[in-house]
Amino acid sequence: MTSQVSSLASSEHTATSNWKLVLAYDGGAFSGWQVQPGRLTVQGSLAHALERVTGEQVLPQGSGRTDAGVHALAQVTSFRLRAPIPAASLLRALNRALPASVRVLSAETAPDHFHARHSALSKWYEYRLWRGELCPPWTAPYVYACNWPLDLQAMQLAASMIVGLHDFRSFAASDPDLAGRTALKDQQSPQASPSCVRRVKTSLWEQAGPDLLRYQVQGSGFLHHMVRNLVGTLLAIGRGQLAPSDVPRILAARNRSAAGPTAPAQGLFLASVEYAAEPAASPQVLP
Repeated sequence: MTSQVSSLASSEHTATSNWKLVLAYDGGAFSGWQVQPGRLTVQGSLAHALERVTGEQVLPQGSGRTDAGVHALAQVTSFRLRAPIPAASLLRALNRALPASVRVLSAETAPDHFHARHSALSKWYEYRLWRGELCPPWTAPYVYACNWPLDLQAMQLAASMIVGLHDFRSFAASDPDLAGRTALKDQQSPQASPSCVRRVKTSLWEQAGPDLLRYQVQGSGFLHHMVRNLVGTLLAIGRGQLAPSDVPRILAARNRSAAGPTAPAQGLFLASVEYAAEPAASPQVLP
């Protein structure tokens, strides 16, 4: 690999190019996206692969910081390189250098102003529930298996009440990752905490297969554990422990204890990220 790298990159180049990659990864193999000392992370693995391929030390910036166990169908990352590498060569070399649990789906140079997180307009997440009696072992790492009775109509009604501009403090982790939050671009409500206000554009459940139920949510941004806490609350509604009419009360409480439990990480996927130059797209779906 080293001899190949030398033909791709040269430290003599001082001009830099801004790069945009789209990644898919199995979150079960990592302690989340963000670099952490002594832990295997997606960001750290990509940084290591970039150094092997180009000889340059860069810290790729992701569109969001997925937690340990959370997967990605289309995570976007950006970084700058001095090396004058053709996009196709960089894609091939990175996929050789990365572990099999991470794949680079696309690689391209981007305008200088592009930043994977700051330039994002919205993100799609999806959460997968397995509803069958037995969950196959090859499916179990990527779903939350729950075959108890659920009132899907109540869950759908409650999900629709999430749409709009709200303070989602009740659905944030008890110790929110403030450093990972982005500034809200929408007009703020004077009564709401700006750091916890987000605009949700889509929130719905759909039957994705005979035994697969999927929750899809699109928003301007998401707080730490927000999607998993939304799912846990919607499941509590589906089981009759809460009612759809409780959603406004939970939002108004702005207190984590008012909402339902946190759903497990393995069912959650970062599905896609929307940027200004791209048309709105439905999230990717794996077979």
